[in-house]
Amino acid sequence: MPSLLLPLLLPLLLCPAGSRGFPTPPETPEQDVETVQKYLENYYNLKTDGDQIAKQKNKSPVVEKLKQMQEFFGLKVTGKPDADTLKVMKQPRCGVPDVARFVLTPGQPQWENTSLTYRIENYTPDLPRAVVDRAMEKAFQLWSNASPLRFTKLSEGQADIMISFVWGDHRDNSPFDGPGGNLAHAFQPGPNLGGDVHFDEDERWTNDFRDYNLYRVAAHELGHSLGLGHSTDIGALMYPNYIFSGDVQLSQDDINGIQAIYGSSPNSEQPVGPQTPQPCDSKLTFDAITTIRGEIMFLKDRFYMRVNSYYPEVELNFISVFWPHLPNGLQAAYEAASRDEIRFFKGNKYWAVQGQNVLRGYPKDISTSFGFPQTVKNIDAAVSEEETGKTYFFVADKYWRYDEYKRSMDVGYPKMIAYDFPGIGNKVDAVFMKDGFFYFFHGTRQYKFDPKTKRVLAILKVNSWFNCEKN
Repeated sequence: MPSLLLPLLLPLLLCPAGSRGFPTPPETPEQDVETVQKYLENYYNLKTDGDQIAKQKNKSPVVEKLKQMQEFFGLKVTGKPDADTLKVMKQPRCGVPDVARFVLTPGQPQWENTSLTYRIENYTPDLPRAVVDRAMEKAFQLWSNASPLRFTKLSEGQADIMISFVWGDHRDNSPFDGPGGNLAHAFQPGPNLGGDVHFDEDERWTNDFRDYNLYRVAAHELGHSLGLGHSTDIGALMYPNYIFSGDVQLSQDDINGIQAIYGSSPNSEQPVGPQTPQPCDSKLTFDAITTIRGEIMFLKDRFYMRVNSYYPEVELNFISVFWPHLPNGLQAAYEAASRDEIRFFKGNKYWAVQGQNVLRGYPKDISTSFGFPQTVKNIDAAVSEEETGKTYFFVADKYWRYDEYKRSMDVGYPKMIAYDFPGIGNKVDAVFMKDGFFYFFHGTRQYKFDPKTKRVLAILKVNSWFNCEKN
């Protein structure tokens, strides 16, 4: 348990835990054993007395600690160091044990005064001073907007929260480790070092998507300076991984956490943060769905949910993990398999990607590219038939059909959805095609539709693809 003299370390992962899109270099079985042992000793309080776990007769403590770690990161709970578990263990991460949900710092320390001061002791050469000042100001504003806390910047003297950029061993018992790994750390509320934030100057700090966004890391660290621990909610700012989705905001989980310590905001309108979608929520709805090289990707707000036939567990993560230059809140998507492209739509714009790369020249206008009239302001859903090269666009109660080979709209469209797709209603939220069948989604319902017979074959729950036991 960290004392007031030890920082609440907050290194953030370079790649999201659980993402299977980012391979790690192979290691030998002996190295894997060492990785598991060190990881469980450091973050899950495994007691080995210096003996290698491979030589221990009683493996049950290791199994239980592995299960704890797997549960925290949303991995399949096997108690075995499988490939996904090892991948997470080999990624840079924070230096304190993991905790469940939003949890107050051990001992539940908090600031007695809600009017706090901060001072930036020195500046990184990576960014102009004004950019650093603004990043810190915005990070403090996030927390003050959701609580009674108020922050004042000092230009000299001792402040409640001192902020500095340092290298290596900087005499606080928690040396930094060079580029990557631990990006920053913060001390829990209290006197002397309490509340202070240190950033590793061996990192390259930015104000965009490159390397490590200072605003994003600062906002996370300040949560610890105010008394919060890590959250298991991947959408929360206090989740231990470094994931930059473009928008830095408090989730409802973060808001619940800070208000549990300091009370609600004095503002007349209480803040409401986004909530992370739960794959097995019976009320789940989707913004868009597309196939991607044999997999199915379901999009909701800032997140994707991914499944495939080889890995039955649902992978939930930020869309920005794959495509950092795409906007949040995408409204439609489809795979143009003949061109190995995925096209994403929002408003009257669309983006084309190949693999994890957004193609140059995008976004483009849907009217110019596809021939929609100017009255069409957004696409609700889209799907393409690989065999025929026909792409269907659903807008309100009508649909258009586009020829991918001729690159033009077919004559005679739009047509009414209800007439040509009887039984699915007159509005489509999302759609994809698999094994010759369309799967239409509207609200919490899913319709399996046979385009040859024009019949609905089954009405399913939207998350029927997620192996939810209670569905």
